[in-house]
Amino acid sequence: MNSFFNFKNNIKTQYCHSERNSANGFFRSDIFFGHLQLIMNLTEKDIFDLLNEKAELYNSPDFITDDPIQIPHRFSLKQDIEISGFLSASIAWGNRKSIINDANKMMELMGNSPFDFVMNFTDSDLDRIPQKAIHRTFNHEDFVFFLKNFRRIYTQFESLEDVFLINENESNFSHSIERFRNHFISEVHRGQKHVSSPYKNSASKRLIMFLRWMVRKDKKGVDFGIWEKIDPKYLSVPLDVHTANISRKLGILTRKQNDWKAVEELDFILRKYNAVDPAVYDFALFGLGVSKEFE
Repeated sequence: MNSFFNFKNNIKTQYCHSERNSANGFFRSDIFFGHLQLIMNLTEKDIFDLLNEKAELYNSPDFITDDPIQIPHRFSLKQDIEISGFLSASIAWGNRKSIINDANKMMELMGNSPFDFVMNFTDSDLDRIPQKAIHRTFNHEDFVFFLKNFRRIYTQFESLEDVFLINENESNFSHSIERFRNHFISEVHRGQKHVSSPYKNSASKRLIMFLRWMVRKDKKGVDFGIWEKIDPKYLSVPLDVHTANISRKLGILTRKQNDWKAVEELDFILRKYNAVDPAVYDFALFGLGVSKEFE
């Protein structure tokens, strides 16, 4: 695979000067691989050999050290993992060190026992939470809103998994996320903006990342796979600026907007090459981003 990087400068030059051969930004499967070969001089096998190599490299315990997923890895109780994971994923934008530090603060505010705190907090416990920002625009009010809604859901269900279940006729988490939002958002509140909706064409990156953590399971031990009622085949890659840009440079994403339609476009290609575990390619796209091999 080292020979792949002989293409690097050629990829950059040809990609940046190419015209996207798609209508209205939507994926055109009939022209995709011809377009890919024209622009990048790569076969589809080259692309997915690279992605499989990078997924194998970055899907390792070393990944945990500098990633927000380290927060739920401190816990063993299923509900602790869910709550700490959901909160950590919900503030996962910006600098990763800041995300981890601020997620730590939330764990400390809950006495490092998230589920116990959620089910037993009193008004005085909530009053002791500092009335200031937790992480950027996620503030004290949003945190309390999340805590109250966690309690309401866990009073009805054993696990958050039960409100994310996929129906038989569904192919991804679009409808599942909306059903979860209907359960979780009990009232109109500023905190609801932190629970994004594919129905509004949001890429829902943070929720999709949380779902990867909960649903994926392999021998590498990064993702938890504690939700056994949901098949990993329904997962998508969490789409942010970095994964989207790498995907475009590789030619596997043509849509310019980072939205739910782009998520579904990427699903179409990634599932073609790994229908069982498409979200494993999140590690590959992340790795190519941090290694700056395509800058």
